[in-house]
Amino acid sequence: MARALRVEFPGAWYHVTARGNERRAIFRSDLDRSRFLELLGECTARFGWRLHAYAFMPNHYHLMVETPAGGLSRAMQWLNVSYTVWFNRKQGRCGHLFQGRFKAVLVEAGQWGLELSRYVHLNPVRVARLGLGKDERARLRSGQGKAASRALIAARREELRKFRWSSYRAYIGLDKAPPWLVVEEVRGRAGGARRKSAATYRAYVEEALRDGLAESPLEQVEAQLVLGGAALLEKVRRILGNDRRREQTGARALQRREFGEVTAVVSELKNEPWESFRDRYGDWGRDLALWLGRTQCGMTLRELGEEAGGIDYATVSAATARWKKRVATDRQLMKLQNRALQILNAKM
Repeated sequence: MARALRVEFPGAWYHVTARGNERRAIFRSDLDRSRFLELLGECTARFGWRLHAYAFMPNHYHLMVETPAGGLSRAMQWLNVSYTVWFNRKQGRCGHLFQGRFKAVLVEAGQWGLELSRYVHLNPVRVARLGLGKDERARLRSGQGKAASRALIAARREELRKFRWSSYRAYIGLDKAPPWLVVEEVRGRAGGARRKSAATYRAYVEEALRDGLAESPLEQVEAQLVLGGAALLEKVRRILGNDRRREQTGARALQRREFGEVTAVVSELKNEPWESFRDRYGDWGRDLALWLGRTQCGMTLRELGEEAGGIDYATVSAATARWKKRVATDRQLMKLQNRALQILNAKM
């Protein structure tokens, strides 16, 4: 069954989430969170993102992303695969880390950006020990919940302000924002003078600590895809309307994303970026990547040649044949091939 295609276009904003497989932890330590933060910063540079907000929870994460050049799926493939490879090597495990594909909701930033940022930043306090677990929020929505005491609200405020793994501290001026985090564009929509925007935004978010936003803005999502008004919905309908063209372009984009996943895995195995060895004749990493692209991505020799810097299809054919011959007699290369397949969770 084909995977659902993403609606992607230059300048789109998204709320993105990815959850651990079987709801298991994707972050087991601060070292894990620090590594993911580094990769997130690299991702913004590689793919031209403007990252507006983030929050890392034990078994999932939230991002508010603007994509001036489009291409959300390709960037997310790189981010999740790069982290999975690093995490699996660190933990001595293999296989999926994330539960299926990431989820992305298109967002009309002008209408929903501010409210959605508050939702993202409040994630660390929407927990049962602070009286804001799922059951308690359901009671609050139905009008049956108990009013929070001053002490409980103070505890929520303290937890929110000290939480290191979201963009909230940068938004309210407790930490310096990294260069790849765009703070003022959303923060400024809370109103007030620019020099007081941190304090204004803090008041806007923390006034919700009484009920922790019992109603999520994501409950207003239309067609499981769009958080916005009629204009954005109509734009999405137009994009989705041309089925034949979308199938063709979507298939090519999916192919590129899958090969990007392959090169990320091989790069980790070599501890070297793909761009540094893709033009290196006879390099085992290049040959392995091309063989995986042929067998796991279903790419043509010509398409693989384009991905490998413009080599001709005969050279690609020779490289894949060379890999099969070498791996048949080299146990170390066979281990590397099996390791790559394990990481990709591929079946031969």
